[in-house]
Amino acid sequence: MDHALRVIEFDRVLAAVGEGAVSEAGRAAVHGLRPLRNAASARRSLAAVHELRELIGSRDGWVLDPIAPLGGALRRLAIEDAALEPAQLLACGQVMAVARAVRRLEARLDPDGLPAEHVSRVWGEAALEKRIARTFDATGAVADGASPELRRIRRALATRRGRLVDELTRYARSLPERVRVPDASVTVRNGRYCIPVRREGKGIAGGLVHDASASRRTLFVEPSRAIEAMNEIRELELGEAREVDRILRDLSSAVRARASELAASHAALVELDSLRARALFADEMDAAPPAFVEAGSEGIHIRGARHPLLALDAGGAVPFDLDLSAGERVLLVSGPNAGGKTVFLKTLGLLSALSQSGVLPPLGAGSRIPFFRRFFAVIGDEQSIEASLSTFGAQARNLAGILRDAGDRDLVLFDEIGSATDPAEGGALAAASLRRLARQARLTVATTHLGDLKRLADEKAAAVNASLEFDGTRLEPTYRLVRDRPGRSYALVIAARLGVPDDVLADARDRLGPEHVSLDTLLARLEAERGEVEDLRVQLERRAGETAERERDLASRETALADSERAAARRREVERLAALREARGRVEAAISRLEAEFAAGDELRRRQAKRAARGEVERALRASSRALGALGDSAPPSAERTVGVGDTVRWDASERPARLVEIREDRGVIEVGGLRLTVPLRELTPHSAPAGGSSGPAGVREAAAPPPRRPDFSVATEVDLRGLRVDEVEGTLNPAVDAAVVGDLPWLRIIHGKGTGALRERVGQLLAADPRIRLFRTGESNEGGTGVTVVEFE
Repeated sequence: MDHALRVIEFDRVLAAVGEGAVSEAGRAAVHGLRPLRNAASARRSLAAVHELRELIGSRDGWVLDPIAPLGGALRRLAIEDAALEPAQLLACGQVMAVARAVRRLEARLDPDGLPAEHVSRVWGEAALEKRIARTFDATGAVADGASPELRRIRRALATRRGRLVDELTRYARSLPERVRVPDASVTVRNGRYCIPVRREGKGIAGGLVHDASASRRTLFVEPSRAIEAMNEIRELELGEAREVDRILRDLSSAVRARASELAASHAALVELDSLRARALFADEMDAAPPAFVEAGSEGIHIRGARHPLLALDAGGAVPFDLDLSAGERVLLVSGPNAGGKTVFLKTLGLLSALSQSGVLPPLGAGSRIPFFRRFFAVIGDEQSIEASLSTFGAQARNLAGILRDAGDRDLVLFDEIGSATDPAEGGALAAASLRRLARQARLTVATTHLGDLKRLADEKAAAVNASLEFDGTRLEPTYRLVRDRPGRSYALVIAARLGVPDDVLADARDRLGPEHVSLDTLLARLEAERGEVEDLRVQLERRAGETAERERDLASRETALADSERAAARRREVERLAALREARGRVEAAISRLEAEFAAGDELRRRQAKRAARGEVERALRASSRALGALGDSAPPSAERTVGVGDTVRWDASERPARLVEIREDRGVIEVGGLRLTVPLRELTPHSAPAGGSSGPAGVREAAAPPPRRPDFSVATEVDLRGLRVDEVEGTLNPAVDAAVVGDLPWLRIIHGKGTGALRERVGQLLAADPRIRLFRTGESNEGGTGVTVVEFE
């Protein structure tokens, strides 16, 4: 099977998939994928890739941080008392940090899925991770604060080194000019502080020579007066090294105690990295998980298949569909050279091998493919000089192995079967082999140019013809798969296009047998008719598209018209309510003044107040009637209301209960606050259930009549204006305020957001102009702050 995977370029595809991994170990895990042994494991792996793909594409997403390699650290931890290097300890800490971040994914994963299983094995200890982080500085060296002793030693070292440098600098300047090196400074040679002097001044400077310049003219001398100080520095440096070693050993011991958890965690992170790389590849391919079907029991249904490597290129790949029934076990693909037959062959093998390895291949939704046990492939020239094998010899050897080993759960791919030898003998051998494989293997896909093989599908040998379409006019492949039709080779046509002399081509045509000419003519006619059918299909699709566009345009216009009508009806309702509110206010004011005068007890003032109130009410009625008449009837006419003489009723222009004392056709006389008013019956509604039957005319009281239509308000304690333009605020805010007033709400919360402040400013302008509002204010911190305005009503 490894041979088959190699020739279909399985590893090249895995290399492309592995580019999405964040670690070398993750890439290696992808490169090591191979087809799994059973369909259940493959399904679980594909489901895991699909789950992570959806997780990555979700609103919160998922980004995996780089995973440090731990191979060297884990091997050193296996050695008792061995100290890890700083870089290895930092790698352990980084893996713990990644592990802690990954553990937060657990709540977002399917508990029965493979990603959740890997996440459950991830380990990270915050305390140990922080201890490692505190031990090292930004350069990766042990930090001064790793221990009090290390801090003390390094401070002492810095002090002594500074003093020694100052002393040596002064000494160097005190030397004679002929001895000094211009612009030279104290330097370190072999771990010792030295001053540069000319060679001839060695005896004057005194001390030990540790190095010389390339020209040998300058010597680096440690003066005698610096030796004792340098020895003290050296002792401190040794103490520093011992303390650093102790710190590293202690920290390594703490990590060694959790080495098994760390190793398991790293392995789980690598598996998640591999799954995530496959999920990113699936997203780039827009791949859908295929279903595995039982071998021999169900057919093959491939949708939107593409070669993975071609799909990654800028030009993309032409997708193909393929349907084979359970009994169709051989697919013969023919067509001209460079028409895409070999790519098609490799694509079929890759789709199955990738799926069975846990990689979502570029397949469309609804694809159903068999789960193959093994893969066999003969693709390309496998001749071998060392083995004394010709091209045909190599093919024959591979064919013999396939005929011996292939079983009913295996896939066989054969490129140019029967070629590289005498066409008659090669065709006969290929036909016999394909008949055998039709009984023996689950699916055999072969490409060929041999005309005799194209007739194999007519022999009821479970074989199906297919071709990759070729544009005979432009002599270019279209790469579209056509089932149940063999393809033409176009050999003579292509040769003519490439400059082969006409007389040679004419001679070649004369030498073709009548059967070949007949088949080629038939295929040419079929191609022409298919082209005509395709043109008709394109025309029909274009016309269908134009019709659908017209229908969408009409539907859009109808929707816009309906929206406009609803908006106009809403405006009329708002204006109608405003007119009623104004009339109600005037009526309520008149009644209140009348009640005040009646309470005074002066009969004359009562009569005058009564006349004034009646006049004010009548003026309010006339004004509201004119306003409502100008607006038109914004509501459909309702049935007559169930009110009768003697009933307690409510008049639309007043919240006070009134008594209906008389009915005059379509008008009623009501008594409210000591006044008798004549109002339209349609503006009266029952205030409460009447005690007895109606004494009014028949038809006034009808129990089955629906209640009168009132303005349709949705009363709510808050309104959200976010997302509206400034010019849209009034149309939404005013109805909300009206509803709150009608619903007798004490307050209303208006959400406008913070943003630029334009919505808040417009809201303030509208509220300031509304007399029904007692006050409005910016919301408190627990109410939404400056993004909210709170209204309190009178």
